[in-house]
Amino acid sequence: MSELGAGAELPGWGADSRRRSGKDGRDSRQADIKYPSGWNEWKRASSKSWKKSLKGIKGLSSYLKLWRHDIHSIEGKFGTGIKAYFSFLRFLVQLNFLLFILMFSFVTLPTVISNYGIFNSSSAEIFPDDTEPYCTVYTPTGNKGLVYFYTYLKDLLTGTGFLEVTVLFYGYYTVDAAWLSVLRYNIPLAYLLVTFAYLGLSLLWIIKRSVEGFKQNLVHAEDQFQSYCNKVFAGWDFCITDLNAARLKHHSLLYELQADLEEERLKQKIADRTMKEKLRIYTLRIFLNIIVIAVLLGCFYSIYRATVFSQENSSDVNSVNFQANLLVQYLPSIVITLVNFIAPQIFSFLIRFEDYSPAYEIRLTLMRCVFVRLANIGVLLFSLWSQIHCATDRCKACGYNYELYPCWESAVGQEMYKLLIFDFMIIIAMTLFLDFPRKLLVTYCSWKPVQWCGLQEFGISDNVLEIIYGQTICWIGTFFSPLLPAIATIKYFVIFYIKKVSLIHTRKPASRPIRASSSNFFFLVVLLIGLILALVPLGVSIAHIPSSKACGPFRSFDTSWAIVPHTVLGFPTGLRKVIYGIASEAFAVPFFIVVCLIMFYLIALAGAHKRVVEQLREQLVMSFGQNVIRTETT
Repeated sequence: MSELGAGAELPGWGADSRRRSGKDGRDSRQADIKYPSGWNEWKRASSKSWKKSLKGIKGLSSYLKLWRHDIHSIEGKFGTGIKAYFSFLRFLVQLNFLLFILMFSFVTLPTVISNYGIFNSSSAEIFPDDTEPYCTVYTPTGNKGLVYFYTYLKDLLTGTGFLEVTVLFYGYYTVDAAWLSVLRYNIPLAYLLVTFAYLGLSLLWIIKRSVEGFKQNLVHAEDQFQSYCNKVFAGWDFCITDLNAARLKHHSLLYELQADLEEERLKQKIADRTMKEKLRIYTLRIFLNIIVIAVLLGCFYSIYRATVFSQENSSDVNSVNFQANLLVQYLPSIVITLVNFIAPQIFSFLIRFEDYSPAYEIRLTLMRCVFVRLANIGVLLFSLWSQIHCATDRCKACGYNYELYPCWESAVGQEMYKLLIFDFMIIIAMTLFLDFPRKLLVTYCSWKPVQWCGLQEFGISDNVLEIIYGQTICWIGTFFSPLLPAIATIKYFVIFYIKKVSLIHTRKPASRPIRASSSNFFFLVVLLIGLILALVPLGVSIAHIPSSKACGPFRSFDTSWAIVPHTVLGFPTGLRKVIYGIASEAFAVPFFIVVCLIMFYLIALAGAHKRVVEQLREQLVMSFGQNVIRTETT
């Protein structure tokens, strides 16, 4: 007690001791601090300045992004679903421009420079012991003498005549090697490697964007209450100071909430269905799917009959006049274009009665239309290859039908070129001759049937499928027509403005709003399907069908793939053994097993992370509930 009393008589003792102990603690901590050296200071300052520079470059690049303001305006006026379509169109413009840069830099430019004598070059040699002389005869149908203007127009639309002998098609690239001093540039090898490069680059870029869309899809797949909270309380950008930008952001959030509420309404409607309603809707869906299958079979059969009729009658030029023969020659392209226009309209009409959600409607309609459009390309290519293949003894010496197709690669390139051009012309014609007249009728004609029809909705599914169909043609045709990506870039660049004008002035947005995240991800999945299907005809053409002996960079080889083993044989012995070892089964089987193990490990790791996230979410809910209980008890 005395000690306590003594302590109590010294009121400053406790404060002085705390001050002394605090001072001693600070002195000990300061003694433990190791001041950074000049090298560490320089590294920290460099890292900060580098991050700041990257942030500034990223911000500047966002302002320089193609159509940034246009797409932002479309998002505010028409919602994120339509904005996803225009962003997808911008992605294809960038992709095709990059593919054009690849083909032009490594294939077209060296060939043109060599042909003009700037570099020393050598043409592909024909081996007379392996090839019959008549297989090497190729006389392109170039225009000679006095030519009418409509002939040039026809050549421009079909890729024949003067275009056949230009850099646009495979037959122009006859240079075997370009020499710069002692360096030899192998153009056939570059041609094949650039083909693999543009396919691989397209695959990686699509997968990268698909992963980003998949992350957004996972976020939107969470609890809808969390999604609403994010939009209501954290969706607004408080950095916006411009009135127009604020109005656009307001409309964008409004459309997203409408899409969420529409999906919730349909989910509630589905949950409240009785057994009788379920039986009725499933019966109706089965009946409508039977109609869809019948439409698909009718489309395939019409293309088959048109192709057979064209093949049997287009060669007989003297029996009919020039215009009729031209119509017969391009009958498959005309029928394909009609099928591509009519079938999506039928599918879009039928899908309204199947009572699906807006996002699922787009997916199902896209998948149905994908079967039509990609099967059309498959039927056309199959018919061409059936003509290229020849069973007679005279044709077997060349490996293909040299009489009908002396340079069959250019012929396939011309067909792809025609499909791309015709598709572009149809899109322009639809806008000029259907959308604008319909807009004028609805605006100025008070007749009830016209007003009942109204403006046509901006259908996202058929518009996306148009550009996916054109991109699949571009991937297939680039090997046979190296500058096709340049045409596709110009095409999609013009289509952006055509669709923008059509959306603003001649069409109306969909009555049922959709969410952009799931739609954008599905667009890329369908595009990936188109790329995978494009690999099949390219793989058959490169590895199986004999290359033309009268044109192209591979006329010295049996197939286009033969350039690879021919090049490997020129490598040093050690490097050649390493390449053969990598290509052998002894390496491929263990490599496949290791890849599978890594994949299974990543899948298990992702599942573990997902379970941890779910446990943390449950703990947060429990802690929140406990805090509420404590608050109520106090």
